[in-house]
Parts: sequence; structure tokens; C-alpha cells
Amino acid sequence: MFENLSERLERSFKILKGQGSITELNVAETLKDVRRALLDADVNYNVAKRFTDDVKKKAIGRNVLTAVKPNELMVKIVRDELAELMGGTAAEFKIDGNPAVILMSGLQGSGKTTFSAKLANLLKSKNGKKPMMVACDVYRPAAIEQLKVLANQLGVPVYSEEGSKDPVSIAKHAINEAKNQGCDVVIVDTAGRLAIDEEMMTEIAAIKKAINPTETLFVVDSMTGQDAVNTAKEFNERLDFDGVVLTKLDGDTRGGAALSIRKVVDKPIKFVGTGEKVDALDLFHPDRMADRILGMGDIISLVERAQQQYDEEEAKKLEAKIAKNQFDFNDFLSQIQQVKRMGNLKDLVSMIPGVGKMVKDMDISDDAFKGIEAIIYSMTPEERKHPSLLDGRRRKRLAMGSGTSIQEVNRLITQFDQIRKVMKQLQGGKAAKMAKMASRLRRR
Repeated sequence: MFENLSERLERSFKILKGQGSITELNVAETLKDVRRALLDADVNYNVAKRFTDDVKKKAIGRNVLTAVKPNELMVKIVRDELAELMGGTAAEFKIDGNPAVILMSGLQGSGKTTFSAKLANLLKSKNGKKPMMVACDVYRPAAIEQLKVLANQLGVPVYSEEGSKDPVSIAKHAINEAKNQGCDVVIVDTAGRLAIDEEMMTEIAAIKKAINPTETLFVVDSMTGQDAVNTAKEFNERLDFDGVVLTKLDGDTRGGAALSIRKVVDKPIKFVGTGEKVDALDLFHPDRMADRILGMGDIISLVERAQQQYDEEEAKKLEAKIAKNQFDFNDFLSQIQQVKRMGNLKDLVSMIPGVGKMVKDMDISDDAFKGIEAIIYSMTPEERKHPSLLDGRRRKRLAMGSGTSIQEVNRLITQFDQIRKVMKQLQGGKAAKMAKMASRLRRR
């Protein structure tokens, strides 16, 4: 996500490296390169030009403190302008109402159905809501089945009407059914087309008029680049939607849609999809995205993801076990599961400031823990609880049972012993402080 743009912007700022001050001449040269980088990322031309003009106005005449280098000041100015370009602050997402009704719109293949499931999961797991999904795509049978499969995974009800070809009445009936079942959020998945047509626009406008949604979202595939912005304009003229959802931001996308859509359509980006799993959905924070584009990481989002998996009671039990040097493979396995639930590993690592560029060409697979898990699952309950039992004969059995080598088993056990030693050393010091910090963050 934004990797090429990040590299190009970094090269642009090097023009100012070693310069004693910011002048009109060196700023013009830097911003010429910045504009090229934005256009290569498929940012709308007028947006790119206005952006660099605004940066130039703020940069010229700025006094550079002795502690700040000109290129560092330019990075700060560009970062602030990027955040402002994408909306400045996170947009509000309204889920009040009895029930709240969320209407999806967009072209076929944009990811509406998958996003509907992701949103249902987010509202259920983080907001304590009881959502219902509604199958209003009556033209593509696979869409209804897909919605039902996803809903079944989440334990969320789906409303559909077999044989009905009237999405307006389906949506109205669904709201009544949601009230009957005590559901407080209704997510209406609608039909898309391969291209915008009058029939499609008339239908989605009729659904909106009939159900008066709390939020109308336009879901767009960010990999379509500038076409996504043009499509958003046409939908907005007919629907006057409340916000944009960018899907597939983890793919091979140049990011132009994310940088252009707010200025061109004047509607906020509310969510971004960053993977195929149902939990791969984030609220859109313009300032954090600007940090990531400029290679500054996104430590706040990383902490928030960790908080979601943090269990205070479990943490206290783990701390007590570490104090008694009783940390075992069951605990180790539990920690691995928590990390996996936080999301895509490469995405997580890239959130650490300064690390994103280092890992961009590395193949960090979500299966990175598979070999470790296989070895631990091959252990008996007694071996997991008492790692000291793992002698040469047992290690050989573990290698055979897990489909790994004896060297891999030995390496895991050695690393586990090192982790136990480090945890024991940290216990009562840094570890305790980190636990207290996490506890305070959670209570906020």
C-alpha cells in the first residue's frame, strides 16, 4: 500500500538534504518532483497541483530552527497537508437509530458484500451491536449465498426473500424483521453492475428513499485508481452518500483514490479494507495514513489492535506464571494466537516507525507461525506444561509428528528457553510497566 509513492516522496525530500535553508528555488525543485510522484500514484491532476501549491505557500519563508533540517521541515509540512487532503480527522460513523440502517452502494466487484460482513463483525465485536445483514442483490444468486456463508461464520442473521425481484420491498421488510428480532443495526447489501447505468442508479436511489438510511456508503475498489474517483462523483450526484469505503488497499494499488476522493467528491473516507479476512477493516484516520505514506509508521493503530486482544485477567495470570518461572508452551501458543488475531503480519510490522521500508520486499507470510504451532500441537499436554521433559527421544518424535526437522524442533526449544529467561529478567521491571500502561490505555 502506497509503497511506490512513499519511495518517490522520500527521493523528492533528498533534494533539500544538505541545504542550509528553504528557498523558493529549492522548494520549487522539490515540489516539482513531489507533483510527479503524486501523478504517478494516479492522484487527480488538479488535486496534485493544488496540493503542491499549498505546500509551497507554507514552506516559503518558514524559519528553520537550528535543530531542524530543511528537508525534515518539508516532510512535516507535506505530512500535515497530506492529512488535510484526506480529510484532516477521522469522520464520524453514525450507528444510532432503532434500528440504524446502513446502505451499501457501488459497482459489481468493488467488495460490497465482503465489506458488509466486515462491518457486521466490527459492530458486533467492538461496539456490542446486534447487526442483521440484508440480501438485496436479487440479480446475482452467488451474492445472496456469499452473504449467508459470511454471516454464518459471524453468527449474524441474514434477511432474504427467495424468488423476490423487488429489492425495495425486501429492504423495507428486513427493517421490520430486524425490530422483531431485536437487531439494532441493519446492513443492506445492494446490487452492482459492471458499469454505471440508469437502471442501477434508479434502483439504488429508490431503496434509499424507501428506507431513509442512517448512513449511505459508497464502496470502491482502490485498485481502480482514478476511475474510482470518477465513479464516486456519479454515484454522489444521484445518491448524496455519506462516506466512502476503500477496499483492497493491501493490493497492488498506487493510492491515488485515497488521496483524491475527498477533495473531488467532498465526502469523507470512513473505512479502509486491508485484507480478505472479516477482521481486516479499519476506521480511516487521515493523519495516520499520512504518517504511513511518509514511512513514519502507525504506532497508534498498532497499539489499538493490541488493545483489542488484551485481556487484563489473562495478563495478570501470565505475569504470575512468569514470576514463578512457570511460563510454558500453552502460554506461548496463546501469545501466538493473540498476535495472529491482530491481522496481517507484514501490515503489523510496517506500522512500526522506520520498519516499513525494511520489510517492503520481504515475504512475510501469515503462515509464519505454522511450523511452530505444528511442533507445539505435537506435544503431549504434559510436555507443553513441563518443557524440561523434552529430551532427545521426545524431540525426534515431535519432528516426525509435526512434519519438521529435528533442527527446527531444537531451534524452537532454544528460542523458547531464551524467551523465558528474558521474561523472567523483565518481570517486575519493564514488563510490569508495560502491563500497567496497557491497562491504563484500555480504560480510556
